[in-house]
Amino acid sequence: MQPPHLTALPPEDGTWIEIDVTRQRLVIREGRDACWSCEISTGAAGTGEEKGSGRTPLGWHYVRAAIGEGRPCGTVYRGRRPTGEVFDAELAAANPERDWILTRILWLCGLEKGRNRGGEVDSQRRYIYLHGTPDDQPMGVPASHGCIRLRDPDLLKVFARAVPGTPVWLHRTGDA
Repeated sequence: MQPPHLTALPPEDGTWIEIDVTRQRLVIREGRDACWSCEISTGAAGTGEEKGSGRTPLGWHYVRAAIGEGRPCGTVYRGRRPTGEVFDAELAAANPERDWILTRILWLCGLEKGRNRGGEVDSQRRYIYLHGTPDDQPMGVPASHGCIRLRDPDLLKVFARAVPGTPVWLHRTGDA
């Protein structure tokens, strides 16, 4: 699917995702109407687009790839590939420092050249995802390494609606 054009955003119709990093909230929208929302967790280091910053990038993106269809809830990923593990308390205890990427991955690609696309600010090359996280990880507060973390049930709902090519707007409250 082709990425959306910036001039069409925010879309007047069709599905798109709004992520407000100030409110730590994701909203699925159909045109201008909010259909569903959930709590998320973005970068503990705040917002920013620079490679290696650990920050969540802002601006318009699109879902480049949807990874994990048909895999069990709790599937563990490294490098966008399933490891063969399914997350549980025993695995967590054996790997206390691991940054878990679970269940599904929605890999984002920036749409704004020089802001979140290309060079040292490229969201796709930074591997910015929407992904699942363990239940003991905080939601509603910034705690990730730059990605957008969701609870598995919420991620599955988003994954079902956000096919590759779906526009995604990451912003702070009040950004126009």
